[in-house]
Amino acid sequence: MTGDPTKPPRVVLASLPEKYVLPGKPSAGTAAALDAYRQANFLLGDELALFERAMNEVLSLIASAKPKGTRGAAMLSVGGRTFSHLGDACALMAYGSYASCLPLLRMALECTAIQRALVTDDFGPYEEWFETAVSQDGAAIRIDLGHSKAASVLVADERLGELYRLLMDLSMPHFGSALLFAAPETSLQKTPLAFADSSFHIGFAQVISGWLLILAGEQLTSWVETGTTPGREATLRGIAEILSDQRRCYVERQDERWVFYNFRRAASGQPKRVILGQTPRPLPEHRIP
Repeated sequence: MTGDPTKPPRVVLASLPEKYVLPGKPSAGTAAALDAYRQANFLLGDELALFERAMNEVLSLIASAKPKGTRGAAMLSVGGRTFSHLGDACALMAYGSYASCLPLLRMALECTAIQRALVTDDFGPYEEWFETAVSQDGAAIRIDLGHSKAASVLVADERLGELYRLLMDLSMPHFGSALLFAAPETSLQKTPLAFADSSFHIGFAQVISGWLLILAGEQLTSWVETGTTPGREATLRGIAEILSDQRRCYVERQDERWVFYNFRRAASGQPKRVILGQTPRPLPEHRIP
């Protein structure tokens, strides 16, 4: 064994992707997945191009700053997970696997909140943990788990907190969430269930692409201390403009329910509203004897 066991290991940036590229056309897949890819690129081309630009600006910031030391370890390890989660979620969205995007987006959001918490706390908790995080345990290298908490950031930021609650409700195996993704055309007359469906749905594609843009923009903000790129402000403005378009499918919270606006499968379809949540129950009647 080499190195001083009383000191934390030296942090180096061992690898960094040269660039982020949007998912390509699948070489094999169902006809539904291929059609979902075609329609996503045709109807959401601007959103996807902006997401690609934001992801590449994050890589540019990291490449120019070359983060080192304990703080670099914190941002690179947590930020790398966020980057991968977002890239994988984008690929799944492009191939029509909308329900599978949700856990990845929720984890990306948690990692984003942790990055912000690290900066807010001046990396104090991470530096304390990293001091003894890596040690020798017999013939093995032991890495201390080091629990992290993002709750304070999610509580303080109304937009991120709302998005986290929504992604939690959608990604958990609740009966209503499962039905929404398996039978988005359900009605009072019929519930047309599709098993493991990957057919294109513009409503799901728009809300998920919007969440991808929100979190990619948050990544640009998280790395702002490392430097800036010429197009960063233009990218953030572009994200804000797309998200402000009320013609897209979007979700708002009303009390304890989520309301999907402009929800439809095809671009030519009739927009509708779908409410996901508990039915309000009347208060029990209390009689005074």
